This record gives sequence, C-alpha cells and structure tokens, in this order.
Amino acid sequence: MKCSRAALSAAFALTSFTAVAADYPAPQQGDWIARDFKFHTGETMPELRLHYTTVGEPTGQPVLVLHGTGGSAASLLTPVFAGELFGPGQPLDASKYFIIIPDGIGHGKSSKPSDGMKTVFPKYNYEDMVDAHYRLIKEGLGVKHLRLVLGNSMGGMHTWIWGVRYPQAMDVLVPMASQPTEMAARNWMLRRMMIETIRNDPDYNGGNYTAPPRMMKYAINAYGIATGGGTLGYQTLAPTAAKADKMVDDRLETPVTADANDFIYQWQASHDYNPYPGLERIEATLLAINAADDERNPPETGVTDAALKRVKNGRLYLIPASTETRGHLTTGSAKFYTQQLRELLQTAPQRTM
Repeated sequence: MKCSRAALSAAFALTSFTAVAADYPAPQQGDWIARDFKFHTGETMPELRLHYTTVGEPTGQPVLVLHGTGGSAASLLTPVFAGELFGPGQPLDASKYFIIIPDGIGHGKSSKPSDGMKTVFPKYNYEDMVDAHYRLIKEGLGVKHLRLVLGNSMGGMHTWIWGVRYPQAMDVLVPMASQPTEMAARNWMLRRMMIETIRNDPDYNGGNYTAPPRMMKYAINAYGIATGGGTLGYQTLAPTAAKADKMVDDRLETPVTADANDFIYQWQASHDYNPYPGLERIEATLLAINAADDERNPPETGVTDAALKRVKNGRLYLIPASTETRGHLTTGSAKFYTQQLRELLQTAPQRTM
C-alpha cells in the first residue's frame, strides 16, 4: 500500500466472546519510514519503521484506532472488535470511514528491539509512540484531520496523550480501559514485578538470551490473572478448584511467543505515563469508556471522575460488571459500547482544519 494518502484509492484473553464477523473490506497493510526520529531520551534513529493496516477507502472520514500492550493491528481485527464496528451499518462502517490501525513502536511489524538492536534499541515511552503515529498520519498518509481517535488499554492511554499533545488533530476522542492519571499504585507495581521477574531470570542474561527466559511465562500469567478477567468472570468460569487448575494448566502449556526484550520495553514504556497536567488542553469531544470491574483502573478510586472535571467536553461511560464482562479485558469486545459510540459520532461536532 502506498504511503501517500493522495495515492491511496490480545495478550491475556481470559475467554473468547462469541460474535459473527461483519462483512467489512479486506484490510490493507503498509510500511512508512520516519526518518531521523528523535526519542524523549535525546536518542535518534535514522530510520524508524512504522507498520500500519487500513480498512476502507481514503475518501472516507479518517479514524485512528490504537491497540494495547503487546498487541498490533492484527489483534484488533477480531470478530468481537472489528466484526462489531467496521461492517455495514456499524459505528465505524468502513464504507464511510477510513480506518487506520498502526503497530506501535516496539510492536507488531514496526521497529523493535528484536529486529537486531536488542537492549541498544532506544528506550521509548508512550509520548514517543504517539509522536511516531502523528508523523505517520500527517507525513506518511497525508491525513490533515481525524474524525476520531479510539484506543484500548495502552491505546486508551495513547488516546489521552493525543488529546493533550495534539488537541486540534481530531474531533472525537474515545480512550478505553485507561485513566488520565499517573501510572501508579497496583497497576504499576504489578507491571514492575513482572518486568523484574524476567530481568532477574538467569536465562535473560542481560538481554542476550538464546531462548525465552524460563520464568517469563509465569510472570506473564501471574500478571494476566491478577489484572484481567473480572471477579464475576472468574467465578463463573472457574467456580471449583478443578476448573481453576485447568485454566492455569492451559495457560502454562501455551508457549510464550513474545521476545523478552520486546516485552520488557513494551511494559516499561508506561512508567512515566501521566497526561493529567495537560487535561485542560483537550479540545475534542471525549467519551472515556471503562469497565466497572477493571482491575487496572478501578473506578472506586475516583481518579478518573475527578480528572474528567478538567476536560471541558468529557464524560465517562462505565460498563456495569456482570458475568459477561471480563474486567480489564471487557473493552476488547465492542458489543458493550456500540450504541454509545454510534450516538457519539452522530452528535459530536465536526471541525474542519
């Protein structure tokens, strides 16, 4: 796929949601090189590769969709997400919208440590990832203005940064499974423990391993069980010791495919996340979507409610907890918010830039 717009005509899933895939256009893939990309550390890469996927024609209204940690565009092209959003009559009907789904730095087919640089790869953070996508949108695809930026989990945090860092770039923001406050408390503590477990495995060998560190799968699964799945969800799926053991056994028998350096970089990138000081700069209409049983972003802390008071056109939709929700993983299934997203896009003002 060409890079000029003018020339264009899951990691920790607890269980699968059931849905029928919509008949949306075949996704198209492309690569764009961001030259002399400068990271927040001051390091510069002469050529930073950014891989992306698009759905629909560039004559449609541009929409940016952002994946979660460890994911890629491919992880969003599922029946329960794309199948609920991109088809005819659905909220992001690809006959009306030009849907752009990039792989973040360090993810998918974009530049990452495992390409050869290992731990010499620049230490990126979320602002670097957003800046790279901004360059892809503006320079690579020639998109002047976005109708919507929507992201899930890490992508939700990126969406908050988009609103603060590039307030005039879009009409609508939908950050999901995230909050606009500093990475802290249990969310960061468990991320830190997961990272440290891998780094301190002798197999890791300072990043010069020959096989995945043996403790990596235990660290990944401990974090996944602790921070995704939902209390009611787990009680429904594993109400006995035997069923709980079976779920653990199945997880531990699943081979780890992630590269350890890539994995550590991906999670470490969230450490200095904090869009809170700049929330007043957000100009777009904003709908935050979180789940009431989200283990990483528990609503009872009140931090998101307090932060939204500083966003002039912002509000929260909280998905009620049920036996159907899956905690932090809930927003990976679009059926929980298709109505809210459709109404938002029908009513949010459009700005021409």
